[in-house]
Amino acid sequence: MLPPLLWFIFIFLVVQRLLEIAVAKRNERWLKARGGIESGEEHYKWFIIVHTLFFFSILLEVMAKNEVVQNPGILLIVLFLLTQAFRVWCISSLGRFWNTKIIVAPNFPLIKAGPYKYIDHPNYIVVGIELFIIPVMFQAYLTSVIFPILHILLLFIRIPAEERALKDPTYIE
Repeated sequence: MLPPLLWFIFIFLVVQRLLEIAVAKRNERWLKARGGIESGEEHYKWFIIVHTLFFFSILLEVMAKNEVVQNPGILLIVLFLLTQAFRVWCISSLGRFWNTKIIVAPNFPLIKAGPYKYIDHPNYIVVGIELFIIPVMFQAYLTSVIFPILHILLLFIRIPAEERALKDPTYIE
């Protein structure tokens, strides 16, 4: 059983992700209208599968325990809020160029603002942290181990594909 706070967080996260998909679709249309080229379509479906299963895994693990889940401590709440702030910073720094897909518009310069000024692919870092912290908040410890590992494995495909597309926008994988 989940306490109301965790139900609120869970519903917030699902709604957040659905809104992000809508933003990504809008940005995709905008980018493609300006010559944006999509790459990496073959592996994209695996991101959708993993991220969808992530939410089901949390619920299944909680239900399988058949115990009352305790509210997370203040440290986990603070870490969660920090990851959300970092996530928003990543997305807002890219603006209309942010997407869940690899879409490169050849007539625009590479954005090096916000966290992208300091590190490459900060959004992937924050997602990896989220895939650990969120399940821990729900005491879904198996999920907190499995999904960050799956995320890292996907990044071994995703980051090289993205780097190739950024170097040569006409490259289609």
